[in-house]
Amino acid sequence: MKKLQIKKILRRTVWCAAAALCVAAVFALGGYEVIQRAGYQLSGADLTTWEEAALEKGIVSEIEEYHYAQLRDDLREVYREMYVHMMQNEDSGSVFSSVSVEDFWTVYYAVLADHPEIFWLGTSVQVEEAGLIGKVVSYTLEAAVPVEARPSMKEKLEAAADACIRGISPEASEYEKIKYVYEYLIDTVEYQNGSADSQNIQSALLYHTSVCAGYSKAFQYILHRMGLFCTYITGQIRDGGDHGWNMVRIDDRYYYVDVTWGDPVFANQVGERSEGNLKNYNYLCCTEMDLFKTHVPDDSMKLPECIYDDYNYYRLNGCYYESFDYDRIYQAVMQSVWNAEPNLVLKFADQEAYDEAKYELFERELLQDAGQYLMEINGTDTWNYRYHTDDNFYLITIYW
Repeated sequence: MKKLQIKKILRRTVWCAAAALCVAAVFALGGYEVIQRAGYQLSGADLTTWEEAALEKGIVSEIEEYHYAQLRDDLREVYREMYVHMMQNEDSGSVFSSVSVEDFWTVYYAVLADHPEIFWLGTSVQVEEAGLIGKVVSYTLEAAVPVEARPSMKEKLEAAADACIRGISPEASEYEKIKYVYEYLIDTVEYQNGSADSQNIQSALLYHTSVCAGYSKAFQYILHRMGLFCTYITGQIRDGGDHGWNMVRIDDRYYYVDVTWGDPVFANQVGERSEGNLKNYNYLCCTEMDLFKTHVPDDSMKLPECIYDDYNYYRLNGCYYESFDYDRIYQAVMQSVWNAEPNLVLKFADQEAYDEAKYELFERELLQDAGQYLMEINGTDTWNYRYHTDDNFYLITIYW
């Protein structure tokens, strides 16, 4: 599980005494503001902020920038400067805004977390700091895709995303669109450490192998192309390891989505893709109560409450049980085998109901009639079944 990793390389510049005196004089006269404003003269207009410069250049973000909104006001200006540089393919240059090295990394990460369409950058950044003022004065970004190759790569990525979108009904709800993209990426991407460009969207959309950053950014990118809110969240897994996932919004309520963990092969579910291509829906529009049993988000940004389970997949599909009822579960079991379903999914609301279901199913005789029926229709005197239990989500899956 690899989230976006940024290699930080710092080079400090020590100015000579004479130069330092001159700079001190300039600063005393408010000269740094003059220097800063000089950076806004991108088109010869009298611009005073990077927001204005972006508008002047026609570099306008069409998505809701969640990470941008979390920054201090002064860092939002730095963010917009970096965004303008990146969108003009300026992989190196001067930094005109006043920003410390530490804040530079915060801003740089925020830009990439908001904008998966900036696919051409690698994982290494070099910055130069002016030792006298302790501010970043220049940067060099690692370019994973050469400038001349970016237009054609952009076309391929847009076509790949649109191939997914074409499969979605125009009448689909926001939830249905999110669910479709979730399933599409699980079906078309294989989790593989060492995948090429695994921190960017081309790994998932073009090469179809990636790690969590690629899954999550591809999910974000496709939803952005449909005009839906989606942001990229990073953190750790409780048993160790960095990880990345997403947060979406439906009707002003927020939900978490982890496409990587939705892949049954990745999550060690029973069976391979050839055996039913089963998906793990625990991580589709789930709550923080469920997700945070295994995931720990970074504390560097404020997250909204994700407490609603109205889009819980199991609740929407009739396999959610508030309590254990023997007759209801028996009917669900028999209905499943009578309909020749490959598996049966049972999701329970709490630990007590879940424990009782496991006891009745696997230690007593609740499955006996189903077994007799399966032996009869298959003309055999033996019957084998497999099952998977998820103690975090109170989920039981029986494979017939």
